[in-house]
Amino acid sequence: MIYNILIGGAAGQGMETLASILEKILKEKGFGTFSIQDYMSRVRGGHNFFQIRFGNEEIYSHSKKIDGILALNSDTVKLHIGDLKETGFVICDEEVDYEDARIYKLPLKKIAKKIGNSRVFGSAALGAILKLFNQDLSSVADVLNRKFKAEIAVKNLEAFKEGAKLVLPKYYTVSNGKNDNILINANDAIALGALAAGCKLYSAYPMTPSTSIMTYLASKMGEAEIVVEQAEDEIAAINMAIGAAYTGVRAMTGSSGGGFALMVEAVGLSSMLEVPIVIAEIQRPGPTTGLPTRTEQGDLSFVIHGTPGEIPKMVIAVRSPEDAFYQTMRAFNLADKYQIPVILLGDQFLADNLRTVKPFDFNKVKIERYLSDDKIAGGKEYRRYEVTENGVSPRITPGKIPGTSVLVDSDEHDESGHITESSEVRIKMNDKRLRKIEHLKEELLEPEYIGGEEIDTLLVGWGSLYSPIKGAVKFLNKEGKVKYGALVFGDVWPLPEKLIREKAKKVKTLIDVEQNATAQLARLIRENTGIEFDAKILRYDGSPLSSEDIIKKVKEDK
Repeated sequence: MIYNILIGGAAGQGMETLASILEKILKEKGFGTFSIQDYMSRVRGGHNFFQIRFGNEEIYSHSKKIDGILALNSDTVKLHIGDLKETGFVICDEEVDYEDARIYKLPLKKIAKKIGNSRVFGSAALGAILKLFNQDLSSVADVLNRKFKAEIAVKNLEAFKEGAKLVLPKYYTVSNGKNDNILINANDAIALGALAAGCKLYSAYPMTPSTSIMTYLASKMGEAEIVVEQAEDEIAAINMAIGAAYTGVRAMTGSSGGGFALMVEAVGLSSMLEVPIVIAEIQRPGPTTGLPTRTEQGDLSFVIHGTPGEIPKMVIAVRSPEDAFYQTMRAFNLADKYQIPVILLGDQFLADNLRTVKPFDFNKVKIERYLSDDKIAGGKEYRRYEVTENGVSPRITPGKIPGTSVLVDSDEHDESGHITESSEVRIKMNDKRLRKIEHLKEELLEPEYIGGEEIDTLLVGWGSLYSPIKGAVKFLNKEGKVKYGALVFGDVWPLPEKLIREKAKKVKTLIDVEQNATAQLARLIRENTGIEFDAKILRYDGSPLSSEDIIKKVKEDK
């Protein structure tokens, strides 16, 4: 059984803290959790909410069906009670002005006043919720002690206990038992992957929803011996990363679509200098400022094609926190190997979606460096851009070999790095760089396939839609005679073509599923393979597609 709790109120009422505490308590008790947040771009007021699903089954996505609401104001009840199950409940203060038989109006503010801290009324509400789910208060003290200073933790624990006295159990939930799972989102997983890959410089300018990568890495600067620099803008940020990478340091930058737009020229610079960098592009709805706190997959075409000239690069769409961790490490290795920019595509949904996952396997961590410091003799002419069969030239650390200089230039140049306007040299150097793409194609990972051997309908998506599509396919295959499968792309450029070509030939119906208005992956697949889709499921209102949304649209289209 999976349950869904919504915590809602106005910005500034402490919802993020309450959601964080509840998620950690449920995780400590051994439940699997999956949470999303919906918040407006303002510091105070408006309406924000968190949804936290938990249970002993695998949880694929969020759900509109709500079992419980913790309402910090009357607006939350009015806005969400229509999605509350008949067997559900609402926990709120007795001052909330709304009537419904499912509402528990509790003296939460009075409890907080009695304890002597007005901010603990939310903890009293969480205590009541745990009691409704027949959960004791074990592990609460540990979570609170990690979250607050000692004296604040004590007051919150007292509030939990007082809140638990106000209700009787309603649901008899039992977890599978304590485990070693971790609670993490994709942005933190990207940051951990960068640390595991040996990244030593992260430079960025804050832009939602990419900023949490920088804040996480900044919190580990001393411990991990990494430099984290908040640059004055995105242009400076990417150029700092390129400068660090030129010296042999593994470097990374990150932003959202608007910030990445400012980085575009420097992405070309990285390719022309043949300096490896990793860029995290965490999408939000555009154009320009757009919806800064919402989600979308609108930057795929831009990230692939948005560079002056023709350059080798790789684009990887992360699909989950686990995928984000391992793909970030892979991105650094591939950037190093081919001396190219590698772009990691995420989005707000993945950035803010916390879920429990198995601990990352650090036995899979493998740092692959491709420096040629030990292969180049000092005193001889070193050709930084030597023409090679695979397009990758020997790369050494500047200053490492006495008497050997490392010349690089953003203008077209010859093998030694000297500027040239020779047509013959231009063709030779451009071809050299572009040869990297053909060899990079040998490294591509095909999209993950979900489903059985024989299917009638194939759903195709990318990135953060992995879990919602997986949940939809599982449900649809249980329900009817039509057999469903899915391909979810991680590597998107260069585009892996083998599986999509094989599966498309065997199915009756091909459905594209994306979080954008123009079906950008479908266009990319058509451009590269000629494959046409029979139907499209598209969402671009800033809210994430759920398994339920996909199931509903599939049924409507039949």
